[in-house]
Amino acid sequence: MHKIKIDIPFFISIVILMIGGFLIFSSASLGLLTSQTVKYSSISFNQTFFGLFLGVLACIITSQIDYKIYRKYSLWIFILSVFATLLVFVPGLGSAHGGAARWIYIGPLSFQTSELLKIGYIMYLSAWLSVKDKAKEFKYGFLPFFILSAIVCLVLLKQPDTDTFLITFFAGLAIFLSAGGRWRYIIILAIVGIAGLGFIAFERPYVMSRFDTFLNPGQNSLTSGYQIEQSLIAVGSGGFSGRGFGQSIQKFNFLPEPIGDSIFAVASEEFGFVGSVGIVLLFIFFAFRGLKIAGKVPDSYGRLLSVGIVIMIVSQAFVNIGAMVGILPLSGIPLPFVSHGGTALFMTLAEVGIILNISKSVKKNK
Repeated sequence: MHKIKIDIPFFISIVILMIGGFLIFSSASLGLLTSQTVKYSSISFNQTFFGLFLGVLACIITSQIDYKIYRKYSLWIFILSVFATLLVFVPGLGSAHGGAARWIYIGPLSFQTSELLKIGYIMYLSAWLSVKDKAKEFKYGFLPFFILSAIVCLVLLKQPDTDTFLITFFAGLAIFLSAGGRWRYIIILAIVGIAGLGFIAFERPYVMSRFDTFLNPGQNSLTSGYQIEQSLIAVGSGGFSGRGFGQSIQKFNFLPEPIGDSIFAVASEEFGFVGSVGIVLLFIFFAFRGLKIAGKVPDSYGRLLSVGIVIMIVSQAFVNIGAMVGILPLSGIPLPFVSHGGTALFMTLAEVGIILNISKSVKKNK
């Protein structure tokens, strides 16, 4: 009997992003050797074991599980993800960092629950809108989409985690459009979204500060504009071919969050214009191949689930890259497959494993 295979080009793009991302992280994390507050060994172990090793296992497992089972349990997965995310507000269980409560601790282990909420939202929204023509209706399409998005919005803004909500909502919007959602509903959402973003900007000074820094980076070079200024120095000093692997200077006490949302700047300094473009092209190919799989999936649930996961990962990547080169406001969004975060890498690899499983149905129905 012929064995059904996964999509090889998409799999190769995952492997390159995973290995390349880990090498970039390994170099960027050397900047922690001069840090007095963060332990290099614990960060490296967390990324290697919980992120990469367990993430690869999760990818293998999800690539073997029939994706249709997620549709059956999608409501419960979403409810569980909302409940888990709310646990960050439980004293003694949740933990705050930089003024945001985004992690729960179980013994020595930490978990960023918003990563679970993102995929729970995508799974349930895909299941709801996979019914034929439901997205075109206001009562059964747009309204449920709006309510689900509002629930995610309230939970994430409470933390606060505005950036994660925007990325998650963008993925949801892609699902809604792919399901046949009407453009007049999108216009309504755009109006509500702009009004909401304006309200958040006025209510939360750090959001307004990001827009101000984006528009006037030179006026805040020692305060809110420091990160983007140091990032641009790193990107510019990389030149055409870069300083060389491991040779970044900015990662040592100059660039804030060199293993987090600033890691693309480190990569640009070490690999130059060639390496930067290579990273961008990798994510473009990842998106192209992932959406190609989505376009050939025989059932609507698999198609919408693929679109949601691909758009979520790729939009996060380009928001991060755009912020580091100064064409988007700073967001604090990490670079998928590359930035530090065991939970994020684990969940990203688990999610691409789902797409690999979906790709088997494409091969089967050729």
